[in-house]
Amino acid sequence: MNDNINMRFMLKKFPPAITALMLQCAAAALVLLPTEFTGLHDSPLLFALLCGLLAALFSFFAGLARWWWLIQLMFAPALMLMLAVELPPGLFLGAFLALLLVYWSAFRTQVPLYLSSNKVWHALECLLPAAKVDSGFTFMDLGSGLGGILTHLARVRPDGLYAGVEAAPLPFLWSWLRVKLGGYHNCCVRWGSLWDSDLSQYDIVFAYLSPVPMEKLWRKARAEMRPGTLFISSTFAIPDQTPHETLQVDDLHRATLRIWHM
Repeated sequence: MNDNINMRFMLKKFPPAITALMLQCAAAALVLLPTEFTGLHDSPLLFALLCGLLAALFSFFAGLARWWWLIQLMFAPALMLMLAVELPPGLFLGAFLALLLVYWSAFRTQVPLYLSSNKVWHALECLLPAAKVDSGFTFMDLGSGLGGILTHLARVRPDGLYAGVEAAPLPFLWSWLRVKLGGYHNCCVRWGSLWDSDLSQYDIVFAYLSPVPMEKLWRKARAEMRPGTLFISSTFAIPDQTPHETLQVDDLHRATLRIWHM
């Protein structure tokens, strides 16, 4: 038991992707050791399946999230099958570059690209301040992805000013073009880290990230946001913080908007 706890503590020093890679290598090494005696080298697919099973088991004991168990289980068999098909090497390079441009920062931030549904966009409309003559509001989308929320709200509520920040190159470029070509003069998107954003400038801050950064983001929001402003998290809770309001969205993912009055 103590050895398992010590292993988990040691592996937590690394990003999950690095931990997963190390566990895959360890599984492959353990399966390779008896290969000459068992004849596994004559059955590459069986070898890959054993590597996957062992890597998934290691991931369970290492405390990785459940989705990593499936990734670890399927990685080696999928790699073996792709090699057997003999696809052109350029196809793999193109797929790698495309994934790199989309998930550029996910390795470091552990925040993948999540896209909010249209129903979430409409739910956010209800949380915007009531329209007033000669009075507007400011809205920030942290991790704005493809810019769907920003452009939708900028269209239906033109009395607001909307800003977004996105760290992944391809989603940023997509959203930047979406804003520029759509003629949204009350909307802008910046390429960069959400941690460099000054939240004191905004009346409403929205985030749809992942469970990993929420505690740190809450500390930032508490330190920077003004009294009377709103902080909204889609789906992901903040540890030990009960929202003042919740709004259930009837979409495919059953998203929940968690709302805090700062």
